[in-house]
Amino acid sequence: MLPLACFCAGVVLCAFLPVLPSWPLLLTVLLLSWPLWWRTRRLWLLALVAATLGLGYAAWRAELRLAQRLDTALAGEVVQFSGVVRGLAKPGEFGVRLRFEVEAVDSPAGSRWRLGARLRPPRGAANVAGFDAEAWYWSEGVLATGSVLKGRQALGMATDWPARIDRLRERVAQRLLAGSDEARAAALVAALAVGAQQTLTRDDWQQLGATGLTHVVSVSGLHITMIALLVAWLLRRALRHLPPLRRPLWWVLGGAMLAAGAYAALAGFSVPTQRSLWMLLVVALALASQRGLSPLQIWLAALTLVLLLDPFAALAPGFWLSFGLVAALVVMVAGRRAPGGKWQTALQAQGLVTLASTLPLALFFGQLPLVSPLANALGTPLVSLLLTPLALLAALLPWPWLAGVAGWVAQLFWYWVDLLAGAPLYAVPLLPWPLLLAALAGTLLALLPWSWSGRALGGCLLLPLLLYRVPPPASGTLAVELLDVGQGLAVLLRTRQHALLYDTGAGDATRVLLPALRALDVRQLDTLLLSHHDGDHDGAAASLRDGIKVGRILAGQPRFYPGAEPCRGGQSWVWDGVRFDVLWPPPAWQGEDNAHSCVLRVATAGQALLLSGDAPLAVEQALLARYGSALRSQWLVLGHHGSRTSSGDDWLRQVQPRMALLSAGYRNRYRHPHPQVLSRLDAAGITLWRSDHDGALALRLGSRQGELQARRAQAARYWRPLP
Repeated sequence: MLPLACFCAGVVLCAFLPVLPSWPLLLTVLLLSWPLWWRTRRLWLLALVAATLGLGYAAWRAELRLAQRLDTALAGEVVQFSGVVRGLAKPGEFGVRLRFEVEAVDSPAGSRWRLGARLRPPRGAANVAGFDAEAWYWSEGVLATGSVLKGRQALGMATDWPARIDRLRERVAQRLLAGSDEARAAALVAALAVGAQQTLTRDDWQQLGATGLTHVVSVSGLHITMIALLVAWLLRRALRHLPPLRRPLWWVLGGAMLAAGAYAALAGFSVPTQRSLWMLLVVALALASQRGLSPLQIWLAALTLVLLLDPFAALAPGFWLSFGLVAALVVMVAGRRAPGGKWQTALQAQGLVTLASTLPLALFFGQLPLVSPLANALGTPLVSLLLTPLALLAALLPWPWLAGVAGWVAQLFWYWVDLLAGAPLYAVPLLPWPLLLAALAGTLLALLPWSWSGRALGGCLLLPLLLYRVPPPASGTLAVELLDVGQGLAVLLRTRQHALLYDTGAGDATRVLLPALRALDVRQLDTLLLSHHDGDHDGAAASLRDGIKVGRILAGQPRFYPGAEPCRGGQSWVWDGVRFDVLWPPPAWQGEDNAHSCVLRVATAGQALLLSGDAPLAVEQALLARYGSALRSQWLVLGHHGSRTSSGDDWLRQVQPRMALLSAGYRNRYRHPHPQVLSRLDAAGITLWRSDHDGALALRLGSRQGELQARRAQAARYWRPLP
């Protein structure tokens, strides 16, 4: 078992390396350690050999995938190609998204096209916390994204078996969506039957996340295993009434695996589905062999097979949750000294699953649904044992009443979700590595069937995960986080006891803002300052207020925000030795939207930061005339995302920043920053840091020279695009 465990550890380690290991180094380790182990038979040498083999295998697979990435010379260029639409269409904010980014509303699954597209490397936001799109792209094998141009040409329908299955899935999904009067219930039935998760709305996913029930909607290990068990049970019952067969266990296991494979194919054979299928295959082979393998040995064999087939699976939160929860159940079975009652077993399993999922949920999502055990106690069996079989029957049999019954059960599930979704969530800030290791050790100690003293020690090691608080900035120090919100602006300013958010960026606050605030341990905002009414500056304001307590709202155009106060030049306050001064707009100001931008200067004893929103050159000139040298700041957030209508020569010459910060989207359609602005910065000798290249930017301003950290460089991975 030790060699397999070390091999898996080597594969997992590779996924989190900033650069791939060199082959000469790996070969040297193998050439030195293998002969030594052969002579001495030392266990640690065998572990080193196995881990090196795992690391080398994962590095080899990574290099193969890196060789297939989009050539940087083609980024932004129009490329002609032919392809097949895979999977089901996913409606989005700006159109319909399909695998390979074939954006066309009337493109059925399995259709073939010749297209012109403007491609670019997969890119995502790089923040202190939140969804890591780049890790997801890499783990899913998506090596380029892009937008389809006009002039597409249909090439007919693909005839391979994945295309045929996709067309079947599409027809079944349309039938199920029309099979219930309640759209939300019908969407859940379609998601469970054919993996059409795109039919669920963002609000639905947020409700599921708030109750810890997201996993029951995804077609993965839980549902595939339940279907396999159900088929195995039915086959065993049927075989009792048939003539004796040779090796009946093989018939039962074979039928269960066929059912699991058919369900996985009907659900789209996604990466999580594939992992679940390989796990079941190992379990079936172990049972068929009748070698008396322990549950832990079977679990480790399944883990090894999954990592052999997909060494990038370690980047997916579902990988850790699925294998972690199965391990918890394995420990429960192995540690049981006497069989317990059904209720006792169910409660013990729920407790161990909750315990095992605490660290992954805190690490990947930054919050713990307090009602998760209660929500899962009813929601999980309702979906797995009742709704999923009904959804599959409704998919296989064209009887409208079956879809209606499944929809009715789905409504019961949603009623349960809505009933509990308002319960509070326990926010967990970003944990330092020592506490993560302590929490991991505590989880293992609490799960293992040791004495109560051992489990109590495990609980003590888990406590810091729940009690940890991020150290606040020292008095007189300003912590700045320019968040990577794409083509927009959001800057968090923190003193020792207060927090101010300057703008929110576009979209929904659950994407970037709320995860970042939780990670930095910001429980409430004393002030939300909205520079002006523009979607890329205030688009996430409403959803932000739904997710966190906000004290005061200052706005350059307050009429657009209920309860907001006007942002006016001359306003000033001091928080924990840090001075905040609003410089613009003046009272009763009239002008175009960008000219209403609140201009804010924040100063510590030795450093200052200046933010101007989208203020144009005319506003900059007015500020220069009014304040002159009082505008000087070592740090400047460039106006209007680097547009040539801001950051004029006179402005830069008077402010005299040492560093300039830019918030803009990667390859944005406005082509910000403008070459003229870059030339102005270069001529003035100002160093530029930009969110589209460097990710979120973290500053610490105090009495001495400010410190800057780029999140993309902090979280460097071999698969992540370099700054």
